[in-house]
Amino acid sequence: MLRALAVDDERPALEELLYLLRSDPNITSAEGATDATGALRRISRALDAGPDDGEGIDVVFLDIHMAGLTGLDVAKLLASFARPPLIVFVTAHEGFAVQAFDLKAVDYVLKPVRRERLAEAVRRVREQATQATPAANLLAAPAPVQSSSDQIPVELGGVTRFIQINDIAYAEAQGDYARLHTDDGSHLVRIPLSTLEERWASRGFVRIHRSHLVSLSRIDELRLDAGATTVRVGTAELAVSRRHARQLRDLLMQPARDPGERPRP
Repeated sequence: MLRALAVDDERPALEELLYLLRSDPNITSAEGATDATGALRRISRALDAGPDDGEGIDVVFLDIHMAGLTGLDVAKLLASFARPPLIVFVTAHEGFAVQAFDLKAVDYVLKPVRRERLAEAVRRVREQATQATPAANLLAAPAPVQSSSDQIPVELGGVTRFIQINDIAYAEAQGDYARLHTDDGSHLVRIPLSTLEERWASRGFVRIHRSHLVSLSRIDELRLDAGATTVRVGTAELAVSRRHARQLRDLLMQPARDPGERPRP
């Protein structure tokens, strides 16, 4: 059974979250805090008391946008503790999922919170808590939720799922969003294409156009026709802008090298 702390600076949202948590049979107690400072004070008291004390807290449900310290700030501070509680972010904003999972959050729940979605988050927390060693009890630092550097979280029907970055053939800019194309379909994430370009450069993704970021390993064909350059990625044919065409040709023409081989000077 889990002891929870919910943190949200909007009191109606906090009261609704507490109501849902207290209705969950896996939650033994649920307290609330309306700001990050109060939450940190309460968590520090719990950590000082120890995991077996009545003051203990197993999981914190954190809003992200709050006055003063944000939920992400709180999570970063908690990461410095030896045995922090587990974290679930509860927010109205999709765009912070990557940062949230980089901070080893167990889950990322979007507002308005649905009872069944929150129940799924609680189930994940309980599952991860039971993986902790007995000596560390439920307040042990969470085991990694599959390496966030190898995956990207996407929201599907109110449920956060993960897709492997290696499964992504190309990403397409759609305003402040990016649509990730895989063999099985596409997923919209609220991350600018320029951000993905920076994060995935070491994974072999290259910008070929202001609208497209492509995995080099997924390019099946490069075409030059009347001065226009295109690439075929699966069944998709994508335009290559003039400013990116030369670099792309050079990259594709480079001989394959063993990953352990050092580049020649």
